[in-house]
Amino acid sequence: MSPPRYASATLIDFARALLEHAGLEPDKAAVTAEILVEGDLLGHTTHGLALLGSYLREIDQGKMTRSGEPRVIADFPAALTWDGNRLPGPWLTVRAFEAAISRAKQQGVCSVVIRRSHHIACLAAYLRPVTEQGFMALLTCSDPEIRSVAPFGGTGPVFTPNPLAAAWPTDGEPVILDVSMSITTNGLTKRLHAEGKRFPGVWALDANGNPTDDPAALQANPPGTLLPTGGVDHGHKGYAFTLLVEALTGGLAAHGRADPPEGWGATVHVQVFNPALFGGLAEFKRQTDHVAAACRASPPRPGFGRVRLPGENGLRRRREQLEHGVELYPGIMAGLEPWAQKLGTTIPPSLDGR
Repeated sequence: MSPPRYASATLIDFARALLEHAGLEPDKAAVTAEILVEGDLLGHTTHGLALLGSYLREIDQGKMTRSGEPRVIADFPAALTWDGNRLPGPWLTVRAFEAAISRAKQQGVCSVVIRRSHHIACLAAYLRPVTEQGFMALLTCSDPEIRSVAPFGGTGPVFTPNPLAAAWPTDGEPVILDVSMSITTNGLTKRLHAEGKRFPGVWALDANGNPTDDPAALQANPPGTLLPTGGVDHGHKGYAFTLLVEALTGGLAAHGRADPPEGWGATVHVQVFNPALFGGLAEFKRQTDHVAAACRASPPRPGFGRVRLPGENGLRRRREQLEHGVELYPGIMAGLEPWAQKLGTTIPPSLDGR
């Protein structure tokens, strides 16, 4: 039997109700719910509603701020720095994109960096609406609290997976990328470990620096580490990009790994480019369309049906799930049932009544 499916609007209403009953202000609960469900729509099942229980626990324990505004640290026409005051990361990030888009309309480009945000969920979930307005987006984050990725050639953990996402418009679908600077994420590592599964390849090191496909290595004492993107052969590339992410987040925000830890969270960099104030939006799309068409026209190598662009599968999955319902990863709804009981809400029925 296939997993149950849920209408996306129903899931958003359910998540919003849980977050509101937990104490988040209505606007913060609504935005957070929408971003979490968008992650599931795009197929990022470890960074969608799978995070909701953890967010509710953080609110319950006073580790996520329930109300208020970010504090402005610096304010220049094309550069903003906020202290997020540990407010919900999805709400802060959406606000940052709104501010960056508004200023990029006049300045051509605008960056917003946020220190002391809470976790921001799936990075790809923010990008499609930006491209629909004719802008190019860059989004990256790091978590100063977490260390699970070793620098290339080392065995001691220093970094988080440090994801980087970007998107830009074409005359067709936008190109959307969302990649970690390590081979995999902490969320998938924990899921595979809980399910008794192994990585599909050598994605980690044990504490002695031996390559392994066992996610349990990250739970050992002392723990192992995730390998940078590129693995044991070319991990110097992922390592270099990881350092770039650290500079764009902790460096520009002037708050990161050099400061005392405060709990699970994020340091965030949002950047928006307005092609209309460079070579013009039409010319921008002429170039991006040409490159996209050239990639799709490349003869596929054995084992590949065709060449795809980054984000193509996620957007296809999103369309399918908007029409037929969101297929949640097994165990997510059961894991939220205790929170529904505690907070006085009801688990929504699936589309087939299960």
